[in-house]
Amino acid sequence: MHVLLVAGARPNFMKVAPIASALARSGIAHSLVHTGQHYDPQMSDAFFADLGLREPDFHLGVGSGTHADQTARVMQAFEPVLVHVRPDWLVVVGDVNSTLACALVAVKLKEALGVRIAHVEAGLRSHDWRMPEEINRVLTDRLSDLLLVPSRDAFANLAAEGLPGERAVFAGNVMIDALFAQLPLARAADMPGRLGLARDGYAVATVHRPSNVDDPDTLATLLHAFGNLARGVPVVLPLHPRTRRNITQFGLDALLAPLIVLDPLGYRDMLSLTDGARAVFTDSGGLQEETSALGVPCVTLREQTERPVTLLEGTNQLAPWPLERHSLVRCLREALGRPRYQPGERVPEGWDGRAAIRVVEALQTHVAAPAVPQRVRAFA
Repeated sequence: MHVLLVAGARPNFMKVAPIASALARSGIAHSLVHTGQHYDPQMSDAFFADLGLREPDFHLGVGSGTHADQTARVMQAFEPVLVHVRPDWLVVVGDVNSTLACALVAVKLKEALGVRIAHVEAGLRSHDWRMPEEINRVLTDRLSDLLLVPSRDAFANLAAEGLPGERAVFAGNVMIDALFAQLPLARAADMPGRLGLARDGYAVATVHRPSNVDDPDTLATLLHAFGNLARGVPVVLPLHPRTRRNITQFGLDALLAPLIVLDPLGYRDMLSLTDGARAVFTDSGGLQEETSALGVPCVTLREQTERPVTLLEGTNQLAPWPLERHSLVRCLREALGRPRYQPGERVPEGWDGRAAIRVVEALQTHVAAPAVPQRVRAFA
């Protein structure tokens, strides 16, 4: 058996690394494709180094662009790789443009190459079709032969869309595998101490989603709220390149003055910072999961989440919506006062560091139903 793994953006790297390690321990041949969707070394190369990922076998170098342009360029660059490797399984992770693009290429060549598609992190739904990630999730699941779900609520989402239950297998959260593997090194790195901060004595904020950073009023609301909190507790803000660019473009640079502003961090330093925080305020899907695993209170700066299990069994809560400065500040202050749980105290099922092992076992044993029927019945 040969497995072809695809990673395109920073959240993918944390999911691919444990799977690659589990495949290697099982003696299963595998290759790694980096599409280059995240092309900044701070957003990509540092994560490969921190996670112990080997150099990719194929680097497509697609870079940035509109969603359509980026998806098309990934498809064009990935097709010859897939034809050359002819894997038994294509494994795509998460919900970025590269995930959908590579699945589209594979399903069109399925009959010719005999490749099957496995989607890690299948079945997550925000039910918000304004999010490009939601479109990528739904379509990738529709194309995949094997749906590897991270939490039990995903089964109901897949069933509601008419996807056969035999395709879905509970795997758990591979991202937490990476967290547990790297946590001792992250703590030794002591990012808080390097910033002159005491453990449990600061907050971390991150914003990068277009809905938060492409609108000047929304971005100003968030920065004002972070600055208000910074009067009482230091607030560390690692700035995504898109966010930094928009802050300058909208003339909001003065709102950064009360904050500890950092360039994007590598995985290990970011984990070290998150692990030591009193609370985290974010629009990142991955940080919702990581804070739940670490026991750190989290406020998700979005109207809804595709990870509701972090609200029910983790330490996450949604910000009051629509975002308004006073109610947001009140919510963030309340989060700072919430107790921190011991790691593992409120962690969802399957977030145990063994998800990648379950992924590999499923690849070895699963006999998949056809992902796309040979004939599509027309609607009356």
